[in-house]
Amino acid sequence: MALKVAIVGLPNVGKSTLFNALTQTAAAQAANYPFCTIEPNTGDVAVPEPRLEALATVIPSKEIIPARINFVDIAGLVRGASKGEGLGNQFLANIRDCDAVAFVTRCFIDDDITHVEGKVDPLADLETIETELMLADLESLEKRVVNLEKRAKTGDKESAQTLRLVQAALAELNAGRPARTVKVSAEDDKAWRMLQLLTSKPALYVSNVDEASAAEGNDMSRSVAERAARDGADHVAISAQIESEIALLDPAERVEFLETLGLTEPGLNKLIREAYHLLGLQTYFTVGPKEARAWTIHKGDTAPQAAGVIHTDFEKGFIRAETIAYDDYIRLKGEAGAREAGKFRQEGKEYVVQDGDVMNFRFNV
Repeated sequence: MALKVAIVGLPNVGKSTLFNALTQTAAAQAANYPFCTIEPNTGDVAVPEPRLEALATVIPSKEIIPARINFVDIAGLVRGASKGEGLGNQFLANIRDCDAVAFVTRCFIDDDITHVEGKVDPLADLETIETELMLADLESLEKRVVNLEKRAKTGDKESAQTLRLVQAALAELNAGRPARTVKVSAEDDKAWRMLQLLTSKPALYVSNVDEASAAEGNDMSRSVAERAARDGADHVAISAQIESEIALLDPAERVEFLETLGLTEPGLNKLIREAYHLLGLQTYFTVGPKEARAWTIHKGDTAPQAAGVIHTDFEKGFIRAETIAYDDYIRLKGEAGAREAGKFRQEGKEYVVQDGDVMNFRFNV
């Protein structure tokens, strides 16, 4: 499952530093001037999953293959971006291909790093970003109304459905609220997603704090957390600078470095987990001598849908899923022990996969 998260924010808030840490590369140029990111950088990142390593030791497995998540570093937005200011709409368009948006705000004071607005105010930054995205959505929707109305009058049901959704989105946007506040039914979900609205995407607010605030946050990050709760968004506080330093250390040094900062894990782990939570995702595993592998699915997916993530033939020819809960697999030391203890289950097409299930699929070719 290709999961893509856009990293969005004003210039010089730490987006590219965060991206570099995420990808553990210098793929995105991090510099103290606006628009240092001229093309969107995409990084493919392994999802931290300690359960996968534990599973791999049971058989053991020769190879560990984690799930992946893509992060896209979008160039800094400025006030007026929706009208072509700064680098303009070309970067807004890059967000449309993403599943979620991480809004990075600057929650630290550093006189050596300029701020495009002349002052550090994370809530004002959020307002600027959200406003520009809403204005872009408004412009996009208003252009469609006349043609949709004409086609709807001819009895075109698809156009009538789209027009209804466009009008619902316009009502929220004109009231100063993002499109994600529209209540969309399951029947309308596909048509809604086809509108490709920037503000309909799930939002994660990321507070980029200074090193001293990495463990507990600060007043600015707490104000962002309150705003996130009000907006129905997720929030995580992280020090992009610390994360970029951690990325350069070997595993043993990372543990020691984190302990000196009062942290139990890198902030990036929290960020990725929040992205998963935001999109309603979970993990199941396949384990064998060759490899132990994590697979990403949506919460509520059935066994055939989970099988389809491996290969579409698995879903089409699905017969049953041999399933063991993660805790049982570890406690009973694998499939043989699970069988003896009665924890090895045969699940059919209606089974809803649980997070951490260890699965093997039987199917007809």
